[in-house]
Amino acid sequence: MSGRFITFEGTEGCGKSTQLSLLAGRLRAGGAEVLETREPGGTPLGEDIRHLLIHAASGQGMCPQAEVLLFAASRAQHVREVIRPALAEGKTVLCDRFLDSTTVYQGAARQLPSKEVNALNAFAVDGCLPDLTLVLDIPAEVGLQRARQRASDAPDRMEQEELAFYQAVRQGFLDLARAEPERFAVIDGTSSVEAVTTAIQSVIAERFPEK
Repeated sequence: MSGRFITFEGTEGCGKSTQLSLLAGRLRAGGAEVLETREPGGTPLGEDIRHLLIHAASGQGMCPQAEVLLFAASRAQHVREVIRPALAEGKTVLCDRFLDSTTVYQGAARQLPSKEVNALNAFAVDGCLPDLTLVLDIPAEVGLQRARQRASDAPDRMEQEELAFYQAVRQGFLDLARAEPERFAVIDGTSSVEAVTTAIQSVIAERFPEK
């Protein structure tokens, strides 16, 4: 039996983590086996890479090429150690970010060549693609303000980027959603938590009526 793979995407501060947790709770209440995970991270190796990418002082000044390779390394381990085995067991996997974040952050926003980024993504995931990707869409300035307000200390390495970077990120996700409407669903993330939850429920009911 094969499970469902649902990913949550969006710019910083869009509410992905909150909505992922809420959806996990609802699915479990309905009897589903759910695995919650995140990227970068999800495995011991991935969490070490996450620290290097986001928090470690040694990560400051990292070049875009090194950055994209580290994200891909974390993802390759994540797919093989966690995601694919869970799906094979029939679990619903909910992931906070996946390959689309690399396409957008390192491709669109860092302006790395799309051909190379796409090839690296394909190599890392080895055909393991989401059944549904939920993009929580908010203006870049709103998301960045939220992200910096919630930080308990100084903004992390990604949160230190300029507004133009996050505007490119937002547009990148919208472009992906327009290109692959069969996989993506764009949710208005500026609404209340309850309204966003209701919108996600509607998408899940439409795409996966058996759930």
